[in-house]
Amino acid sequence: MELSAFIRDVPDFPEPGIVFKDITPMLANNDARRAAVDELLSAADGQAVTMVAGIESRGFILGVPVAERLGVGFIPIRKAGKLPAETHRVEYSLEYGTDALELHVDACDPNDRVLIIDDVLATGGTLAAAVECVEATGATVVGASVLIELTFLAGRTRNATPIHSVFEVA
Repeated sequence: MELSAFIRDVPDFPEPGIVFKDITPMLANNDARRAAVDELLSAADGQAVTMVAGIESRGFILGVPVAERLGVGFIPIRKAGKLPAETHRVEYSLEYGTDALELHVDACDPNDRVLIIDDVLATGGTLAAAVECVEATGATVVGASVLIELTFLAGRTRNATPIHSVFEVA
């Protein structure tokens, strides 16, 4: 299945000059959504994953079914101020500004092997911050799996973590 056919470009969102990759048409199609989860799941092969972490918010939508298929727990990596207990916080740069991610300090432990899931890899700042949050708990990040990689933004170069992308946009 050609998953890229289910991704809608939204120009000038969230600000002028940005072309947002909207995955809601893919999520609305059961076959496409299942195919995407299958592809994202392939990054776990041979990794002995014990937890899946999803980056807010589309990483939640995609990460939970990956965790269910692996039979492991799911942990949310959220934007600042959204988690109720003590967190690790990491600030990072976006293609169009700055932001911060947080993860509960007790979300995982040093025995955990974590696969991070997100919808898009752009400049790599969000993924780098997510990796830093997970590693602050003592857990090991075994890799990241993203639906779309915007290769022209070179986000892969900001991350030492192995990255699997379902498809690339040059």
